[in-house]
Formats: sequence, C-alpha cells, structure tokens
Amino acid sequence: MRQTIALAGVGNLGKYACEELLSSPLFEVIVITRQKTDTKWLQTHNIPTHQTDYTTPSILSILNTTQAKALISFSNCPPSEYTALHTTLLTACTLSKTCKRFIPSEWSGNIDDFPLLPRFYGSSREPFRKILEAETARGCGVEWTLFNNGWLIDYFLPERKTHMSPAPDDFPIDANGWKACIRGSGDEPQAWTLGRDVGKAVVALLQAPEWEKTTYIAGEWSTFNAAILTLESFYNKPLPKTHIPASSIHRLLATHTPTTPSTPSLDRAQLEEWMLAGASAPPQAKTLRQREKYFSGVEFVGLEELLRRAERVEFL
Repeated sequence: MRQTIALAGVGNLGKYACEELLSSPLFEVIVITRQKTDTKWLQTHNIPTHQTDYTTPSILSILNTTQAKALISFSNCPPSEYTALHTTLLTACTLSKTCKRFIPSEWSGNIDDFPLLPRFYGSSREPFRKILEAETARGCGVEWTLFNNGWLIDYFLPERKTHMSPAPDDFPIDANGWKACIRGSGDEPQAWTLGRDVGKAVVALLQAPEWEKTTYIAGEWSTFNAAILTLESFYNKPLPKTHIPASSIHRLLATHTPTTPSTPSLDRAQLEEWMLAGASAPPQAKTLRQREKYFSGVEFVGLEELLRRAERVEFL
C-alpha cells in the first residue's frame, strides 16, 4: 500500500519532489496550499490539493483525512512568518494519528557550521530549530530532519530547461543573460545540486528507517571561478564578468541590526555573506557518508554532466 506524503508550499523546487514521488510505486502525494487559484501545474499532474488557512485544526484535518505519513515543507514564506507557520505544521504532526515525520523548509547549505547564515535564516530557521529540539525533548513523537543541498545547479541552465526561476540578482552566474557578477574572490568554496536530484533524494530518504537531525546532499563541490571556466570551455565563448569586493558587502552589512527593515539590497548582502563564508557548501565528509547511507541509488550530477545532458534533453 502506498504511503501518502503531504507537501506544503510546493513552489518550484517542490515540483521536483512531486514528480519524483509520482514516479515512485511506494508513495502518493498531496499538496497543502493556501491558494484557490494558480494550481494549474498541480492539476495537470493530477495531484490532489487541499486548501488550508494554515491553522493547526486545518492542517491536522488534512493530515488525518489523507492519512499522510510525512509532511514536507517547501514554503518560501517571509522570515517573519517562518517560525509561526512551521510551529503550526509541527503541532499538527504531533497531534496527527498518522503523520509522524516532518521535513521543515531549509533547502540551504551548511547549517551545522554556519547555523546563523544567511542572517535571515538565523532570525527565522534557527529559532524554529530550537523549538524542534525542545519538542523532541518533551516527547512529541515526530521524527524530523533539516534537509540541505547547497545552491541549485539549475541556475546554470537556461530557464526553459528547469522548473527553477532565474535568480540573476542572487546567483553570480546569469545563464540567460550570459554574464557573471563575482562576489569576493570567486574562489570561496561552494556546492550545488540539481533540483531533480533533490526530489530523488527526498524519495530515497522517505524510505530510510531512521533519520539524522541534519541531512545533506551535493552534486558537486567547486567555486564560481571554476564554474566559469567550465562554462566558457563548454560553450567556447568568454563569459563577461564584473566583481563586487567582499569589503563592499561587509560595509553594507555593518549597518544591519536585528531591527533593520528588510530591503532587497540588504537581503542580497546577507546572501552574499553566506556565499563568501563558504556556507553554501554542505560539509563534505558528512555529506559523502550520508550519500552512502541514504542515497546510494541517486546519481548526483555535476556541472559538466549537467551541460551535456542539457544539450540532449529539452527539460531537466
């Protein structure tokens, strides 16, 4: 009998989890959504949707009615809303008759060594991580893991090739505009994973008998300078580059306090600080150990293989 997996706040990355769950004979997938409209993609894939106001009774009713076994959040809500929303999801799992596994929305980098980066994660995810620990100590009965994958390697692709929307202001390589804006030296360690591989890894992890508190995957560890060389060699043309020195980023962040209002430039500087610190890169030893433990059946893709595949297929 297939297990029902509930996904909340699917977005673009969550589409890969949906597709991989649909392709598995072990699982069925439902999506919890606040939206009354804009569910065309889900309808096209015949994925049942359940509307919610994200209160505990609403989420609990959905989990019990569908007999979901696990709840996975891909919510990209504002940082100010993250802790309350995910506390509601956790409470619903605690009260649920069947849903005793939970993956909150992280999908970031090395939170073991850099739990407070980017800073908007430090103010949102870190408080909820402490709630998870406290509820576990109280015996809530919910198994959880914080799942992280580094950058999405999809950002190296033309937008027609991936579910991921372009992020040229945040990701240093603009594949659609064919240009790069390097932060710092460009030699800071980074890591990236294909969105499709994230979906496959989620399916694999759901089959594991037990989880660790943090789970990591990575398709490749590299640097942005190395990635540019790969792109230029593969396409046989130079990639125009500009640079933002680390000093400029740190100067802007020096004005930041916990009460500083969010602005696009400040949010971007926080993300840049994260990449300058090498915090996008999951810890390699732990990631490789978990690859053997959980993900031996997943063939993770690096940049060169990604570019070759993108020439052979219409969509990744």
